[in-house]
Amino acid sequence: MTKYRISGVWKDANNVITDYAFHTVNEGSTSRATKKSKAQAISLLEIKGNEAVTWIWNYLEAKWKIGETVQVINGASGKYLRSNPDNKLTDNLEHLIDFDWINP
Repeated sequence: MTKYRISGVWKDANNVITDYAFHTVNEGSTSRATKKSKAQAISLLEIKGNEAVTWIWNYLEAKWKIGETVQVINGASGKYLRSNPDNKLTDNLEHLIDFDWINP
């Protein structure tokens, strides 16, 4: 069982998320971000026991905080990742840090 945190996303020209910034949670530490495609992210989270949460930068406290649980959803147009829908825009995948400015 592996725990992950997702801190950011990359989007295409249509503003659709294509990639995710995944961090592996280790005992006492969290890895640097690794860019995972949508397909890679879905595969990782479909492995029994693996789980992920959003990881949000708290600007007021200058530290990371745990956000919402991320799940694989099998929608009408295929599988995708979705965070717990709780009507809080600040902790949903769509509103994580936009890493498009980082060269892959």
